[in-house]
Amino acid sequence: MAKAIVLFETDSAFRDQLRETLQGIQVIFNEGNDTRHIDEGVAQETVIIFGNPSVDFLRRCLHLKWLQLQSAGTDGYVTGELGSTVLLTNASGGYGHGVSEHMVGLTFALMKKLHLYRDEQRECRWQPRGQVKSIQGAVVLVVGLGDIGSDYARRMKALGAYIIGVRRTAHAKPDYVDELLVSGQMEEALPRADIVALIVPGVKNTMGLIGRQQLAKMKKGAIIINDGRGSAIDTEALCDALESGALDGAGLDVTDPEPLPPGHRLWKLENAVITPHVAGGRYLPETGHYIMKLNLENAARFMKGQSLESLVDFKTGYRISQN
Repeated sequence: MAKAIVLFETDSAFRDQLRETLQGIQVIFNEGNDTRHIDEGVAQETVIIFGNPSVDFLRRCLHLKWLQLQSAGTDGYVTGELGSTVLLTNASGGYGHGVSEHMVGLTFALMKKLHLYRDEQRECRWQPRGQVKSIQGAVVLVVGLGDIGSDYARRMKALGAYIIGVRRTAHAKPDYVDELLVSGQMEEALPRADIVALIVPGVKNTMGLIGRQQLAKMKKGAIIINDGRGSAIDTEALCDALESGALDGAGLDVTDPEPLPPGHRLWKLENAVITPHVAGGRYLPETGHYIMKLNLENAARFMKGQSLESLVDFKTGYRISQN
């Protein structure tokens, strides 16, 4: 009997709805995400996976037809491990709300030196830390105008910032963006930006997107925010820029390497704010609700032979545009 495996925590309502939707397919809830104990027979009968399985497990699922990721990122799933007939969908659209708010929080913390005042609080010191900067009128370069980047751009525009957006391909400029560039034009905008915000996936063309050369072009005193993938920034080059004062600060929810090793110098930099890749996930309940709904809607579409939402292009690793 064909099987579907769920690799994340669910509630009873979701389980009941999924079973009802996937009639004729046995649904197995393996919510600990540990697939090592799943026997070979079950793996070979698996036609649907909801979750982010290991590559080793994927190799065992010889009859897989559809993989519904619970992440927006497709890292590790577009490198040839999935057969050409397998449908790959991600959870793009579910993280814009939570991650963009996290990015705004990092931006405020750095612009208003809130992280430095937290340090003073721990030492019971009542002392000012000098001038701060305004978001109103700041030039914000948003690299990656997908769901999350667009939400961040909207929020920063509402706060009075001037928005320069960068995306892979040319599209009509949205009203919350003042200037729209394509990827090849990113570097020409770096010297103008007070804030550089990266929200790009971990695909080949984003590796090392910001290295020493790009950091050297940035405005002295600018800040950088990264809530996409740590591999987009050369970590050692970033540390040098922060230590020298070339940059005022960095707000990072992702790092390279990740997790950041305990002895890494980035931990000790006063002008770095680091969170442990928690902007996304299901830490915000609304995110979880959206993704559960997407899983159920796509399950219904799959059973009816309809096109799936958030279908991923294997060549680029990005969601296929619905426009």
